Amino acid sequence: MKQLYYEDVTVGSEVTSLVKQPTTRQLVMWAGAVGDYNPIHYDKDFARSRGLSGVIVQGQLVGAFLGQLMTDWLGEQGILRKLSCSYKGMNYPGEVLTFRGKVTRNYVEDGQHCVECSLWVENSKGEKTASGIAIVILPSRG
Repeated sequence: MKQLYYEDVTVGSEVTSLVKQPTTRQLVMWAGAVGDYNPIHYDKDFARSRGLSGVIVQGQLVGAFLGQLMTDWLGEQGILRKLSCSYKGMNYPGEVLTFRGKVTRNYVEDGQHCVECSLWVENSKGEKTASGIAIVILPSRG
């Protein structure tokens, strides 16, 4: 993986997108890993009884994918300093989700080269189902 440097990014630079297609099996594995056993994530009939069209992807899993988007982008020497996520819609297993980001601010704070990014998730219809903000620290060439 190529290392990203502070000097490589400017406001408006795009974060390399990440595409995921979560499966029902992945939702069950995630539930076991984090202890989120809400049946809306694995039991289709239960989810429908709650007014959903089927099981839904856990919000925390979507947030974890946003974290992966950023850590994949910033390289081994970069640091993910802050990540926030706000959910705006449902995601479903089998659906193609594209995780995207754009640089909104570059600044130096306490000698650290910081980059703030706006993040979002798009479903296959192009709808934004989650958004967030990340702050990363990148190495400098200077």
